Amino acid sequence: MPTPLDKAMNSKNAFLGFSAVVTAVAVWTIWGPGDIFPREADPSGDPEMWTREEMRRWLAARNLHPHSKDTRDQLLERIQSNLRIPRS
Repeated sequence: MPTPLDKAMNSKNAFLGFSAVVTAVAVWTIWGPGDIFPREADPSGDPEMWTREEMRRWLAARNLHPHSKDTRDQLLERIQSNLRIPRS
């Protein structure tokens, strides 16, 4: 004799409900208001005080493609050469 749980598992309504939830989550992800993985903010302040990872992130955000084997000094030199000169 089937139990109520057996009937629920074989029901089309349970499948349709689950499908609706999956579809709603997909639509929310595609057209939703925010990013799933928001970007970290650009580092601020003196570039000489930034960590190596912050330097790599700053260069990558500007499509300057830092190499994984670049030293901290090489990264700092590239950042300083690409910083915008402040207007007075």
